[in-house]
Amino acid sequence: MKSASERVRRVLTLVAPICLLVAGVGPTRAQAVQPFECTLVTSVETGAVINQQGACDRRVSPASTFKVPLALIGYDAGILQDEFNPAWDWQKGMDAAPQERKIVDPTTWQKESIRWYSREITRRLGKEKFVSYVRRLGFGNGDVAGEPGKDNGLTDAWVNTSLEISPVEQVGFMRRLLANNLPFSRDAQNKTKAIVPVFDGAEAWSAHGMTGTGTMKGPDGKPDPNRPFGWFVGWAEREGQHIVFVRLRVGDKPSEQPMGEVVRGEFLRDIQRYATHR
Repeated sequence: MKSASERVRRVLTLVAPICLLVAGVGPTRAQAVQPFECTLVTSVETGAVINQQGACDRRVSPASTFKVPLALIGYDAGILQDEFNPAWDWQKGMDAAPQERKIVDPTTWQKESIRWYSREITRRLGKEKFVSYVRRLGFGNGDVAGEPGKDNGLTDAWVNTSLEISPVEQVGFMRRLLANNLPFSRDAQNKTKAIVPVFDGAEAWSAHGMTGTGTMKGPDGKPDPNRPFGWFVGWAEREGQHIVFVRLRVGDKPSEQPMGEVVRGEFLRDIQRYATHR
């Protein structure tokens, strides 16, 4: 019987994205409602597991962490041009918080997690291209149908609906992006990496990463405020050390602060401990 770490290491060394779509990798949504967490840190160069804690093979909605693969798609399709172009202005009728009703460029989109900008990218792509790109990418379960009967996959597939991904798969995606080993142009991959937000961690670590926050659905199919979840996914470096990381938590009570910010703060504070072999 292989250990959990050995199983994770085996998945991380597979290069074909189709391998991430096998039926047994992800959980059912009923299972995912239960509280759990995962911290997974690997070597950038070899994929060797440095630290693994918790349930790292269970799929959850990517939420705003999907902005990284969506940037890659946007650049490859020619919709996005560079760090500051295109700069689009919010238009009346776009669902947005008051502070998001402004001109937004790719860097601001990633830094402030502006959902209407994501939706504008997918709108310009169109349903057929969007589906094709996500399948080509091999991201999680690849399901961008959205909610049954609502035809909202183009705007909401990655927000608590059909698209799901596990921490193991998130790390696999990030490793391939860093190596320019995804089925997209090198230029698109480099431009995507350039706009991922950077955060200062403890002990001189620098972390490039994206948070994601959402709410799991209960047995009735409605969001359950007692099941918030949060992601922090990316890569980090310090004095010759290079790691890829993911931290995910599904809680069992409401969170006053967005859960993605909570897990990001925890990871940045304890990054040296997580980056040490265990």
